Amino acid sequence: MKRIKTSNLTGSALDWAVGQAHGDADLVPVAYSTDWAFGGLIIERERISVVAMPNGSWQSQGRDLRPHFHNPTPLIAAMRCYVASKLGDVIDVPIEIADPHHPYCPAVDGFGCHCDEIEGE
Repeated sequence: MKRIKTSNLTGSALDWAVGQAHGDADLVPVAYSTDWAFGGLIIERERISVVAMPNGSWQSQGRDLRPHFHNPTPLIAAMRCYVASKLGDVIDVPIEIADPHHPYCPAVDGFGCHCDEIEGE
């Protein structure tokens, strides 16, 4: 497992985390953060609001009333908000989802595996 800040989740790791928050234990993530047909249902059900910021990023806010800033797309903003409200600000993501290079991790940066570090710190 790899510890990642919810605010840094992207791609398959974010989609997997949304599935976990949604109660789906499957390792094959649904495209919640890129497909409105999936993510939009969660936004509506959870009453997540998403606002465009002047700097071009997106802010989201859910029932916890904590704003989540600096997201590249409205769906990513909303899905990070959803995951944070259900699973917390830092979560453990399976290595094979969080880092597709993990089988070769010692060679990735030449300094060995850093999988026990929290990504984004």
